[in-house]
Amino acid sequence: MNKISIIIPVLNEVSNIKSLLSYLIENSSKTNISEIIVVDGGSFDGTKKVVDYFATKYDAYVQLITSKKGRAKQMNNGAKYATGNILYFLHADSFPPKNFDNYILNEIKKGNNAGCFRMQFDSSHWWLKLAGWFTQFNWRACRGGDQSLFITKSLFYKIGGYDESYTIYEDNDLISKLYKHKQFVVIQEWLVTSSRRYKTNGMWKLQYHYCTIHIKKWLGADAQTLNKYYLKHIILKKS
Repeated sequence: MNKISIIIPVLNEVSNIKSLLSYLIENSSKTNISEIIVVDGGSFDGTKKVVDYFATKYDAYVQLITSKKGRAKQMNNGAKYATGNILYFLHADSFPPKNFDNYILNEIKKGNNAGCFRMQFDSSHWWLKLAGWFTQFNWRACRGGDQSLFITKSLFYKIGGYDESYTIYEDNDLISKLYKHKQFVVIQEWLVTSSRRYKTNGMWKLQYHYCTIHIKKWLGADAQTLNKYYLKHIILKKS
């Protein structure tokens, strides 16, 4: 029987993790979900306390594990603890559609072993609405980690999991591998993600830096170069 392990990497996400965990539990079926694994990279804001509460309340259904900081490392560690044969990687500020588990399992039954949902931001800004509109298309350029990712465990390990040399761009790197294997589908249901980083950094400034990172990668920049640029130009403060 196909079952999903949800893996959520976190670092100081106290403002999001409670509402996300509540939402996931209320809008999916335990019949379909093996466990929800929250992988903490060293939070000091109360995130772990919130997850501990859910872990106690829901027993083994919600789990907290610790890891070295870095989303790639955290997600790989989460995969090691997963008992489901389908991995579902989700950012702490992204909310999948109701009954997301059924949508994912339906795609698996069709033979689609990896994919995401189309995405919209929690903002009415025309640019973000346009960016969200493009995510309905199954084009490599329209992908990103905020859209979440489901993948069979066997395929995940076949392509090597997340490359831990990346501290940013790890989602894009793995998704690129999936496109090369022609293993990707976009589920035409809306996931809602936060626009907080655009609010913190400024709409056009952040978009410019994101485009620059993609161009640098296309020109051959390594993971260290991308991370150095990101840390220099993008404000990481949560909101």
